[in-house]
Parts: sequence; C-alpha cells; structure tokens
Amino acid sequence: MPKLNLSGLKKYTIIFILFLLILFFSTTSPYFITLRNLVNIITQNTYFIIGAVGLSFVMIGGGIDLSVGYQMSLVGVVTAMCMTVFHLPVWISISLGLILGTILGLINGLIVTNIKVFPLIVTLATSMLFQGASYLISKAQTFRNYPDSFLWLTKGKILGLPFDVILTLIVVLLASFVYSKTNYGWKVLALGGNEEASRLAGIKTNSIKVSVYALCGFIFALATMIMISKSNTTASNFGPGTEFTVLTAAIVGGVSFMGGEGNMLGLVTGVFILAVLGNGMQLAGWGTYAQYIVRGLILLGAVAFDEYQRTNRNLGHKHKQDSNQTDAKKA
Repeated sequence: MPKLNLSGLKKYTIIFILFLLILFFSTTSPYFITLRNLVNIITQNTYFIIGAVGLSFVMIGGGIDLSVGYQMSLVGVVTAMCMTVFHLPVWISISLGLILGTILGLINGLIVTNIKVFPLIVTLATSMLFQGASYLISKAQTFRNYPDSFLWLTKGKILGLPFDVILTLIVVLLASFVYSKTNYGWKVLALGGNEEASRLAGIKTNSIKVSVYALCGFIFALATMIMISKSNTTASNFGPGTEFTVLTAAIVGGVSFMGGEGNMLGLVTGVFILAVLGNGMQLAGWGTYAQYIVRGLILLGAVAFDEYQRTNRNLGHKHKQDSNQTDAKKA
C-alpha cells in the first residue's frame, strides 16, 4: 500500500486554507470577489510581504525582532524630512533611508551577539529607543506631498503592473534563491536549526546573526519606502504594529518561531490569509475589533501548532537514536 506523503500535504495546506477563505468571504459579500477588490488586496499588502521577507531571515536564523515597526517609523520620518524639509533629491533620500534601516538592524544584531540577551528583550528595548528618536526628530509632525518621482514607487507601472508589485516579486524571488541556492542561506537555516552544531561545523554564528538583523533592517527600510509612498504622508505613528502582522503571517506561513524552517511560498500565503481575513470581515460588516480577536487566535494557534510539530519531530529523532543505540548493542 503506497505511503501517504504527509510532507507534501503540509506544504500545500496553507494554500488550501487561503482558497477556502476566499470561497467563504465570496458568500458573505458580493463585493469581495470583484476584480477591483482582489487587486486592492494585492497592492495594499506589498509592503507587508516585503517586511515579512525581511523578518524571515531573523526568524529562520533563530532570532526575533520586535523593533521593526519603530524602525519603519524612524526610517519613514527621516526619509520624509529629507524630501520635504531639506529638499534633497529623491534618490539621496531613499539611499539615506535604506542606510539608516540597515544601521538600526545592525545595532540590534550587535547587541544580541555581544550582550547575549534573549533577542525578544533586546528588540523590545530598542523599539522604545527608536520610538523616542522618531518622535524627537519629527516633533510629532506629519509630512506629506512627496515628489512625483517618489510616488512613482507605488503609482508607476511597468508592463501594466504596479512597480511595487514587481519590486515585491523580485524581493520574494531573491530571498527564495538565497535560501535554496546559496551557502549563506544554508548557514542561516543551520543557525536556526542548531546554533551549537553550526558553530562546531565551522560557521561563524555571530557574524551570521549580525548579518540577518542588518539584512532585516535593510528590507524593512525598503518596505517603508513603499508604505509612505502609498499613503503620500508620514508621521511617527506610521509603522508600529506592522511587526505583529508580519510575525503572525510568518508563523502562519510555516516559518518556525524557534528557527531553522520556512519558505517564501508559505510566507506570502500567510500574508494573504491575514489580508483576506481583514478585507473579508470588513466587507461583511464584522468590524475592526473582531479582526483583532481573530488575528490573536490565529497567532496563538499557529505558535501552538509550530510547537506541536517541533515536539513531535524531536520525539521522532530521539526514538530513532534510541533504536540505533539498541541495534548497536545487539550487534
């Protein structure tokens, strides 16, 4: 009797869930399944997808970064001020924003590796630092009316596709290539799977840790450019909260909370599951507060399922080792 391929089923389960959600909300509102609404779901979530890709490097590497929302706040304010207050060219403003985002991520990585404090605590603390810096720099002002060349990031099109959608596809494909085809991607996966074993295998674990936080900061800065271009306005309260959306999407999409596991197809699907839930519930008239409850339940369920899978996998490895030892004694 052929053996059922459970790993193959798990890979596509999340896509099946997304399909079921689309079918369900198609019955709750006549406006949900329209082309305009489906296009909106895609375009409104490009910066969430890019941000989720950035966070995936940290999570798959065995870390966590809760400061990315306030990284977006600080990067957004600085980039906006460069364009609207100091009237710097758009390309210089964007470059400075990307460099700043990389530096903020680098700071997190250096603290995590040198102080040896759990990343959740470190990034929670730095989120407060970035929050304070953002409000001090912006003086709680709102910045708007960006140059047309900056707004082109989300309003411009190439071959009929919005530029931010194309950029999102490029980021996802590049990340997928890094994880599956490069030595660096293998080291990140190994680090998240077992840091001590990675160190003994000759991997410079501290260097990889610092690099994934810096890479996360850079990619989140890129997501910030899309976010503020899409809204054509920026304030210090823009960005915070994004971290929990992308964290939930990553875990729902199969990125392990404990590291060492994840893929880009699942990650993107996880973002769209949350997007379809939010959009469908809004159109069905269920309200914003109900969405918070549902998202909280989804996060709890995803973390519990991730822990369940990890426990079963560890038990399986232990059972296999015990069996091998027993066979060796018999021999």
